[in-house]
Amino acid sequence: MELLLSKQHELNQEVRNLQSQVEHFKTSAEVQSTVTEESKPPQIEVKQKAPEIISVEPHLLVGQPYNNPSPSRLNLEKIIGENLINKVGIVITIIGVAIGVKYSIEHQLLSPLTRIIAGYFAGVLLLGTGIKLKKNYENYSGVLVSGAMTIMYFITYAAYSFYDLLPQSVSFVMMLVFTVFTVLAAFAYNRQIIAHIGLVGAYAVPFLLSPESGKPEILFGYMTIINFGILAIAYKRYWKPLYYFSFALTWIIFSFWYVNDYEVKLHLHIALIFLSAFFTLFYLIFFVYKLRQKEEFLFPDITLLLVNSFIFFGIGMAILKSCNTSPKLLGVFTMANAAVHFLVSMLMLRFKSADRNLFYMVFGLMLVYITLTIPVTLDGSWVTVLWAGEGALLFRIGRTKDKIIYEKISFALMALALISLIQDWHLAYGNFMIERPEEWIKPFFNISFLGSVLFIAAFIFVFYTDHGYKRISGTTLKTLNTGIISFSLLMTLILVVYFTFRLEISNYCHQQHTDKVHLYRLTYIQSIWIINFSMLYILLVALLNLFKLKSSWLGLANMGFIIVVLAIFLSQGLFALSEIRDLPRLFPDSHYRTWIPIIRYISLAMVIPLLLIGKRYTRQDFMLYKFEKEFDFVLYVVVLWIASSELLNWMDLAGSKQSYKLGLSILWGLYSLFMIIMGIWKGKKYLRLGAFVLLGSTLLKLFFYDISYLNLISRAILLIALGVLSLIISFLYNKYKHIITDN
Repeated sequence: MELLLSKQHELNQEVRNLQSQVEHFKTSAEVQSTVTEESKPPQIEVKQKAPEIISVEPHLLVGQPYNNPSPSRLNLEKIIGENLINKVGIVITIIGVAIGVKYSIEHQLLSPLTRIIAGYFAGVLLLGTGIKLKKNYENYSGVLVSGAMTIMYFITYAAYSFYDLLPQSVSFVMMLVFTVFTVLAAFAYNRQIIAHIGLVGAYAVPFLLSPESGKPEILFGYMTIINFGILAIAYKRYWKPLYYFSFALTWIIFSFWYVNDYEVKLHLHIALIFLSAFFTLFYLIFFVYKLRQKEEFLFPDITLLLVNSFIFFGIGMAILKSCNTSPKLLGVFTMANAAVHFLVSMLMLRFKSADRNLFYMVFGLMLVYITLTIPVTLDGSWVTVLWAGEGALLFRIGRTKDKIIYEKISFALMALALISLIQDWHLAYGNFMIERPEEWIKPFFNISFLGSVLFIAAFIFVFYTDHGYKRISGTTLKTLNTGIISFSLLMTLILVVYFTFRLEISNYCHQQHTDKVHLYRLTYIQSIWIINFSMLYILLVALLNLFKLKSSWLGLANMGFIIVVLAIFLSQGLFALSEIRDLPRLFPDSHYRTWIPIIRYISLAMVIPLLLIGKRYTRQDFMLYKFEKEFDFVLYVVVLWIASSELLNWMDLAGSKQSYKLGLSILWGLYSLFMIIMGIWKGKKYLRLGAFVLLGSTLLKLFFYDISYLNLISRAILLIALGVLSLIISFLYNKYKHIITDN
């Protein structure tokens, strides 16, 4: 209190200071206006609002006590005393009754009829007490009523299932009456807790009483009645925790029973009937209130809808497979799922659901099950073709009608088709990799190649649709990145075309050469043709991009492909060419004598256009980054590598033993001179520095490797040659030093 009074005093003092400053400002303005009347500035009237005086209750000033408790303390006490304790009490009471009944059963304290009558009496007593207290204690009364209904469920289930005191028809009628009463009570009290304890709590009855009853039809029928009550509540109220809890318990109980106790001969029809009943009930529970009130579905609602659908489909497929059902019947079951979702989507159109995205999701579920019907009924490449075709069709519909949900579904279908295609490739072409000639397929004339071609046709259709039809609405651009989609489609198409023909070439080469004696050398021919095809394919893609597409992203990918395939050719291709060099000598009467030299220069000729195309990319305006210096480095390295390989090839054919020493050192020295000349001519410092690195490496090779293995004449020739080259390089630097310095 003293602190509050001091704060009030400080506040009043600050207000007085502000008032004095305002008065001083007014006085100054008046003085200035009398001195300079001609240039009198516009006066600003400052209206000072009277400060509010903080009033303090008199009893606080004199120190008298005040008996008004804080709101937080009052609310906490109210929650515990009026709300929480009664719910805890009724739960404990129910558990106590259950334990007492279980104890009396185990120790035979009461006859079965006495137990049932006592249970009903306890339930009726609790129910009557709750109804009587409703007028003055509504919340407390609702808790008692819910507990009473749980006891009624408990006793009725026990009377029928374990003691056979009630016939089946009477038991189910009584449970139906209890369910209707509980639903009406929940509406009358408008309390979710009644539904929770009275309906969802009733799920625990069979397990508290006897988990080993062995009567699944009774258990699931009992659960179906409870779920009908929840459906009735969902029609009027939208109590999410209620149906979330019932959804989880129902499917957990059913799944646990299926995994542990299901037997095909005994439970096939029971499982199918109640699986369908639960699926239908929860489908209705999720939709009935939303459609009636025309409310939008939130993420948890959509998640449960999907989970409900996939649980039903997954367990249903497992049940049908367990009885050795034919694939056609499995396909019918899958198509039936699609029909259910189609009917629901049509009902949503009929009742004009507020959430259009939900309609597209349910319609998408129909498409998903139609898609699943394909692999269930068919197998092999036809699955891939149908998925790819369906994805292309949905993409076309989504793009032309500006429905982004169909585009999203089409992407999932195309991803599935791609995975299926890869699996087809493994099954079709994997046999030649594991050496099973009896299972080889005919190159280019097989169902796998046809499936790949049709897949490619579908993706070409999608690619041209993506380029030919731009989205209309601006909202779709926020959810999908057009550039990434177009690039992903194009790259998928390029890679699929490449591997389609690459696998066929590998298959053909492998089947042609498996019966030869020198198999290890002939496999190099296969590698060479694959590398040649790779270089040709990348060249064609680059030409298409340069003269037609002009895509910067594809240009960057092309540059990467060119560098990778050149690196593979330099490391593996040239080595393979050197390994097959002596095949004409090993097979003098074969056709190797003619075409082995030709295949080498076909491969070398493929490198030239790749280098030219890469150089052309560095000059294109549509490229985001031109990589001019980087590609120059690649160009000069490739030329030096190929020149070195060609020198080794001709010296080896000539029978020379000095190719790796004398020949390479002179070639590298000459190439250093060439790089110096080009660096001075083009004004490129990095070329000149690269020449120095190469020349230094050559000199190190000369002194630490070449001299120790060469004879005296060879040493003299090599030293003189490199010395003269060094002098020429020095002369060029001196002659053109003004150009080099200017640059």
